[in-house]
Amino acid sequence: MNAIDVEDIHFSYPESDEILKGVTLSVKEKEFVSLVGQNGSGKTTLAKHFNGLLRPTKGKVHIFGEDAKNFSIAELSKKVGHLFQNPENQIFEETVFDEIAFGPRNLNLPQEEIEARIDKVLKTTRLSRYRDTHPLSLSGGEKQRLALASVVVMEPRILVLDEPTTGLDLLSINGILEVVKGLHKRNVTVILITHDMELVSELSERVVVMNNGQIIGDGKPNDIFADDELLKSASLESPQIMKFSKILGLKPEVKVDALYKRIIDTL
Repeated sequence: MNAIDVEDIHFSYPESDEILKGVTLSVKEKEFVSLVGQNGSGKTTLAKHFNGLLRPTKGKVHIFGEDAKNFSIAELSKKVGHLFQNPENQIFEETVFDEIAFGPRNLNLPQEEIEARIDKVLKTTRLSRYRDTHPLSLSGGEKQRLALASVVVMEPRILVLDEPTTGLDLLSINGILEVVKGLHKRNVTVILITHDMELVSELSERVVVMNNGQIIGDGKPNDIFADDELLKSASLESPQIMKFSKILGLKPEVKVDALYKRIIDTL
């Protein structure tokens, strides 16, 4: 079963030009897919259809085989977690604990289960010592981890990450990536929206390229980043490792370990 199926969806805000222009996309369960493209290409608009934040003006969205139109945003959020670019848009409680507890409490879970989930996610996101801290006193990276914790505690089967590392230092980025990689290993389907092609090359199994409200490329990272015409049409650049492999005269490669193996094989 696919985690996500969108069929010929169109979307327009009131009194605006069409933003999505007949997008069809399927994402397999447990996949790690990156959505890339310039600002205004439709990436975030498309992703907001996965959990009902937006509804198509035309076309269909199915989540795990079920029509999304039959479910509320709250119901879809149990299946699809969404981490927004600005964590402060998701933070509103007085303590880190209460912030993470908000979602599980709305599910009317038993208090023991709520406590167990929160303890687990606090450890996973390395926020245990901030349990009783006011969220607004946290650093940017800590706020992003808190926002992620608030999504992860709901135990979604799909996780959408919208520019999760923007504005963060290297230590904070590594902290976020450590959590995301762990979730993917536990069979969570991950959709990453980012302008960071190095991040895409490191994490993705598949890259979907958008431009002007349409999908113009869909394939494995090596194939996408080796297609100069595609990258040019989407105003994207290949990651540094791809450029480096070309300089060495090797077949283009986006994974460090795979490039290292190719180098060793040539010696």
